[in-house]
Amino acid sequence: MGVVKTTRAGSGRPLRLDPFALPVRFATADAAADEAVRHVELHRERVMLRRDVRGMRMAVDLPVATFLGVALRVTAPDQEPSGSVSVVLEHRDPNLSVPLFAATGGDEVVAIWRAWAQVLGLPPLVAEPDGTLREPFARVGQVRTALPVDRRRSAIYWRRPSILLRRKPGRPGPDLKVYRGEREIIARN
Repeated sequence: MGVVKTTRAGSGRPLRLDPFALPVRFATADAAADEAVRHVELHRERVMLRRDVRGMRMAVDLPVATFLGVALRVTAPDQEPSGSVSVVLEHRDPNLSVPLFAATGGDEVVAIWRAWAQVLGLPPLVAEPDGTLREPFARVGQVRTALPVDRRRSAIYWRRPSILLRRKPGRPGPDLKVYRGEREIIARN
């Protein structure tokens, strides 16, 4: 099991976990816990949260299916000195949400966001400035829906005649003979 040691909030060191190296253990900031630290153990099927609150040890074991999805959160520069981008495993209870990635630059954040959503089997979500979550793509169950796209011509389109793209299926002509009520004769050897 991979162990990632993360520093506390305010140290300037970004939080970065690899979605393809599960299970993983790491510590993250938790304002309600003693020493402001929460220990997280993340598997593909479950999440274990451990923290001390007023001297009492707590452990919460949650299936990944109870989480809403993997959310992409953008913090504006006016809230933090340089602004930040984070990927968070969102739960209905905000105290149970788990940060997965945090950085000041957003160069590869979309790839990391989609990778976490795919690995955990949860929908990708986008956090609005008011805190609400929404899905960026329309879905029906687990299938994303979109408008149909036009047929793409291949790189070697010049080798095929374009008339093949305009052909229509054949239709029976007006002089088609139909024989009803007759017995079929089959030749057998």
